[in-house]
Amino acid sequence: MEIVGSGFIATSLAPLAGAHPGVVAAAFGVSFASGVPEADFTREAERLYELVRRCERRGEKLVFFSTASPAMYAVPGEPGREDGPVFPSTAYGRHNLALETVLAASGIDHLVLRLAHLVGPGQPAHLLVPSLVRQIRSGTVRLHRGARRDLLDVADLVTVLDRLLASGVNRTVVNVASGTAVPIERLVDHIEAGLGVRAVREYVSATVSQPVSTAELHRLVPEIARIGSADYYRRVLDKYIGEYATD
Repeated sequence: MEIVGSGFIATSLAPLAGAHPGVVAAAFGVSFASGVPEADFTREAERLYELVRRCERRGEKLVFFSTASPAMYAVPGEPGREDGPVFPSTAYGRHNLALETVLAASGIDHLVLRLAHLVGPGQPAHLLVPSLVRQIRSGTVRLHRGARRDLLDVADLVTVLDRLLASGVNRTVVNVASGTAVPIERLVDHIEAGLGVRAVREYVSATVSQPVSTAELHRLVPEIARIGSADYYRRVLDKYIGEYATD
């Protein structure tokens, strides 16, 4: 597999670099959910268009990483499904949905993975868990009232992608998430316990969260059932908060 990009996801996919010939992973693009200049969205789109054209010429398969965050699934109620309606709540969500549509219309072999909040080594400081750790260590953490977040160990993403490619899953969208959106306060509680500190909690505007359906993921990759356990988020946090606390 050829990995195009140099950021967190690209680095995490390195174990698959020698596998799956004829597959190209578009591991680049915008990672901020808000406050993104339009030029950044344009640059990512143009880069993806070029990869689509290349894959069409060479008969390659393209993997695109989209989002299963509240930016995409923003309507409370039934879990968000890959084949169901979505009403993205931010420019980031709308951008990802637009690029998914480009791939669906292109005719090339492709796989779209809608990702939960990834957690892993070498993660950018602005992403969810590193940001929470940094804020808690500073003594004050800012939270959106009512927020819930679904965490996913990036190592499990690598496992899922490897299995999906090995089994030939093609021209489809798959939610890759634990399926359990944890109240943000519970994440903060666990991080505080791990660090041995308490932080003042400042609340900002309320937010809504839609659960993410993982039925298709578990149908396609049944061996990943363990990521749906109730204590999965605790194990993910315990695995990585020590690294973030030393940054």
